[in-house]
Amino acid sequence: MTSSHEPVRRLSLVPDTDDPAPNPHATAEEVAAALEDTKLAQVLYHDWEAETYDDKWSISYDERCIDYARGRFDAVAGKQHLPYGRALELGCGTGFFLLNLMQAGVAEKGSVTDLSPGMVKVALRNAANLGLDVDGRVADAEGIPYEDNTFDLVVGHAVLHHIPDVEQALREVLRVLKPGGRFVFAGEPSTVGNFYARWLSRMTWEATTNVTKVSFLNGWRRPQAELDESSRAAALEAVVDLHTFSPADLERIATAAGAAGVHAHSEEFAAAMLGWPVRTFQAAVPAEKLGWGWAKFAFGGWRTLTWVDEKILRHVVPRGFFYNVLITGVKPS
Repeated sequence: MTSSHEPVRRLSLVPDTDDPAPNPHATAEEVAAALEDTKLAQVLYHDWEAETYDDKWSISYDERCIDYARGRFDAVAGKQHLPYGRALELGCGTGFFLLNLMQAGVAEKGSVTDLSPGMVKVALRNAANLGLDVDGRVADAEGIPYEDNTFDLVVGHAVLHHIPDVEQALREVLRVLKPGGRFVFAGEPSTVGNFYARWLSRMTWEATTNVTKVSFLNGWRRPQAELDESSRAAALEAVVDLHTFSPADLERIATAAGAAGVHAHSEEFAAAMLGWPVRTFQAAVPAEKLGWGWAKFAFGGWRTLTWVDEKILRHVVPRGFFYNVLITGVKPS
């Protein structure tokens, strides 16, 4: 069965004329309207970010991010019999999680869905560039437009916190999974982690944009129009980020949705305290100012602190204090 929700349309690399078109530059009036409409905000914000999202978050489809995606999958799902036949990424963004998992041998064939036409367009383009067998649809996660028992695996990265009714979305995930099929969601913000991440990001943004007003540092300042657009995007971001979770929260929601074998995992404490200021600084200064040395510092620092988190802090810091929450479960046979 398919959803009885609002109709959805297939999106190919060359969309039909009736496909929803991305809107990459929302006006101030559109932003104001979106502040009162969560799903409109989701579309505007993610269309806005689609073409620059991979650069903003240092996303790639090479060994670095293949290992990262596979690491997140293994951390929460444990050792699995691979590959899965057909996998779906819910709220795919640019396809980061599924495409890298497919390259890592986790799944053979893929499908992507997102509420944002811009994100689905970029995800399909990325898949085509990688030679991966992937189709895509613009769709609401609360009404997934695929038949019952279609997928062997459903994945998502940083998506559940954008969905108004998370339990309904997980019911839909279980509906489209085959019996015994697994879901894996990663990158969800913890309640405590979200507090310190936003505080660090806000302080970094204000410090960087104020310091670069000094005349001899003007070369490090983005054009004011870009900074204003980033501020409008940030206003939308506050609307699209609907939830934070503790690991126990997600376990309760997944169990209530009907999943079996539910297990949550959390990661990144010290690593998040470096990562968020680094990413915010990257967004506040011209990209050409940051070369290989910066990239090496950012990635190397994150890897070092991730090791500290896993080997030391995990044994003394409560799991709810780590920034990222991951959740897995299966559809009962």
